[in-house]
Amino acid sequence: MTRTDPRAWVRMPSARRLDLLDPTPFDWDDSDLALGLARTYRWGGHSAWPRPLCVAQHSLSVMHLRAADSLARGSTLTPLEALRELLHDAEEGLLGFDCIAPLKPFLGDGFKALSQRLEQAVFLRYSLPRWNQRDYAAHKRADHLAAASEAVHVAGWSVDEVRRTLQIRATPLTTDPLQAIYGGVAWEPWEAPLACQRFLAELTRLQGMIA
Repeated sequence: MTRTDPRAWVRMPSARRLDLLDPTPFDWDDSDLALGLARTYRWGGHSAWPRPLCVAQHSLSVMHLRAADSLARGSTLTPLEALRELLHDAEEGLLGFDCIAPLKPFLGDGFKALSQRLEQAVFLRYSLPRWNQRDYAAHKRADHLAAASEAVHVAGWSVDEVRRTLQIRATPLTTDPLQAIYGGVAWEPWEAPLACQRFLAELTRLQGMIA
C-alpha cells in the first residue's frame, strides 16, 4: 500500500515525534528545543571563527539587548516578555534551519506557512502573548542590533558593508552583551553543548518565574 499523504516526521532526542507539517505543542520538550537551537546556525553556517554562531546564542543576545533597551527607556521586561524574546526564533530549532532573510521570499508560501505553524505551536506551548505593534518594534530593534553586531564580529563583514550591502541600519555594538554574563572571549561562537546548556538554563529560569 502506497501512502500519498504528506508527512515530515522528526524524532526528538527525548523520543517525542514532531510532524513538521502538522505540529502540536506537545511534540518536543525543553531540552529538545535547546539542543535544536544550539545545532541550528545563523549566517548560513558561515563564520570568521572556527565554528558558526548558533541560534541559541543569538536568542540569548536578543533577550538581553531587549532587556537593556527597556531599562534605558524606563521600564523592565516581565518574565513572560523575556521568555517571548528568548523564544523568538524557536521554530528554527524545531525545523533545524535558519534561512537568511533575503532568501525567504524565494522559498514561497509553503515554507512561510510551515514556519508560521511551528511558531504557533511554540506560542501555545509556552503561553506566549502575541506581539503587539509596540512590543514587536522594540523586539526588532534588539534583533537588528544583534544581527548588525554579529555581521561584523562573527561573520566578518565591515561596518560599511553591514549598512550598504546587508542594508541593516543598526549600528554594530563594540561590546558583546553576553560576555559580562558568561565570560569567555567576546563574540566567540559557543560550542553546541555549552549553548544548549545556557539556553536551557535561561528557559527553565524564566518559566519558574512565571509559574
